[in-house]
Amino acid sequence: MTAGELSLLLLAGVGAGLTGATAGLASLVSYPALLAAGLPPLAANMTNTVAMLGTTAGAAAGARPELKGQGRRLLPLCLITTAGGGCGSLVLLLTPPGAFTKVVPWLIGGASLVLMAGPRLRRMAERAEHHGIGPVTGVAAFLVGVYGGYFGAAAGVLMLALLTTVWSQPLARTNAAKNIATGTANLIAAVVFCFTGDVAWPAALALCAGSVAGSWLGSVIVRYLPATPLRIAIGIGGLVLAVVLGRAAFAG
Repeated sequence: MTAGELSLLLLAGVGAGLTGATAGLASLVSYPALLAAGLPPLAANMTNTVAMLGTTAGAAAGARPELKGQGRRLLPLCLITTAGGGCGSLVLLLTPPGAFTKVVPWLIGGASLVLMAGPRLRRMAERAEHHGIGPVTGVAAFLVGVYGGYFGAAAGVLMLALLTTVWSQPLARTNAAKNIATGTANLIAAVVFCFTGDVAWPAALALCAGSVAGSWLGSVIVRYLPATPLRIAIGIGGLVLAVVLGRAAFAG
């Protein structure tokens, strides 16, 4: 991999971190960048999973005020998503490539619609799961973790849609929690992928370095953005990604 390609991946990492911390769509930038650099899809997916650990680190550093006081309910959530991420990584290694490609666009599209309708759905869910992590939320979080470990594109949108419907708090705080929850799923999957030999380490390190800076900046920006327009913009971005992935999945 040339110095020019690594420089472009570094810039792509900044964009991915910024997009991931604010909208949960980091892989919308990073995954195509890896494909453009010449990596085959499976290796690009694994490399991207490792590289996006930088997004979690940067987002956590930038959102410390929003994360304050959330440890009690984040701990069980992260344990659930970690288990899901481990399962998802094993599914990727043990199933034929592309097994979920026709399902993923529907998941992302549905999550984007749920996110845009979040406040109304939250009012419906408050009585059932107003405190902590209830059984329905736990199962849904596990499935998001599985998806995050398997592929991960827009896993943040899925998690943000889920948490928005069950937690009544400012969007910036929910977004910060989302970054940590999806990050733990990503972490365990990355550990698994590190032992496969399919991670392109120069590309992963370049993306990771850029994503740390981008995600730190994104977490700070979210603090000052109005919640409703941001939520709608993320939902629209998720719908666009669903259409793009859907066209790629069903074209063949």
